[in-house]
Amino acid sequence: MRDLDDVLREALPASTTSAARRATESLRDTYRSGAPPRELAIADDERAAAYAAYRMPATRAAIARTLAELPEDVPPPRIHLDLGGGTGAAVWAVHARWPQVHSRVLDASAPALALGRRLALGSDDAGLAATTWEQVRLAAGVALPATDLTTVSYLLGELPAAVAGDVVDAALAASSTSVLVVEPGTPRGYAAVLAARDRALAAGWRIVAPCPHAGPCPLTAGDWCHAAVRLTRSSLHRRLKSGDLGHEDEKFSYLAVVAPGAGDMAGEPAGRVLRHPLTRKGLVQLRLCTPEGGVRDEIVSKRQGERYRRARETGWGDTFT
Repeated sequence: MRDLDDVLREALPASTTSAARRATESLRDTYRSGAPPRELAIADDERAAAYAAYRMPATRAAIARTLAELPEDVPPPRIHLDLGGGTGAAVWAVHARWPQVHSRVLDASAPALALGRRLALGSDDAGLAATTWEQVRLAAGVALPATDLTTVSYLLGELPAAVAGDVVDAALAASSTSVLVVEPGTPRGYAAVLAARDRALAAGWRIVAPCPHAGPCPLTAGDWCHAAVRLTRSSLHRRLKSGDLGHEDEKFSYLAVVAPGAGDMAGEPAGRVLRHPLTRKGLVQLRLCTPEGGVRDEIVSKRQGERYRRARETGWGDTFT
């Protein structure tokens, strides 16, 4: 499989124009508004290109980070369904792990789907190129085709709450092994993930990540659970964002759940690191969401030997025991 940044650079030569930058700024304002868009955000080819250039690499990175949480004993998917997948960032992440999977992308935007198909054909990967792209507006009462793995990324926060709930229920009903939900690492994105978590638990599904327990979220008002993944910015990405740094940190909230009976979930439950660890001379302080359903600050000292070495190598969003 070719690198996504290379494919984007070749496929979107016009995305460095001032018009493309204006389209990028318009999309950025839409996504930062904190409210569901009143109209289709990717309504034309120019916005589709701007979205692919400025959002697709970060979305792929967040989904790849979430995929890595799935246990090894969960059966590999044969069919992958991507809801609201737009230009197909989730497809690139899924095929990097399971090249033989067949993906189906459902989205309301015809320009996004058309561009996603063109990018997939440029991947030099037969499985990725065989992805099915279907124009579907996800609405209340939606029924989805049978699948193994479903990804729902950066979608639920753009839908009315009732529709988002129906989409989550439909994804759980259609999937045989696992469902991944990824949203922006904001209070609104976290709220959408929490609502999906409640529905998954009510349906009997098991949480793989990030929660080490199935109880109520222990975070207090004004706090929210999210993680971050660092990705390298391409030259195209930097030009569109008018940025100087060669990297960015994509902050996201997420949920990974598996169907009853899909994997044995063996092993000791581990706490989840909720913030960047604080490192001082001979000490590492970790804020953990615990398997008992609480939040605890754990201080690991150099005197603890191997545990201290593991703590020094542990990052935000990792597990720790």
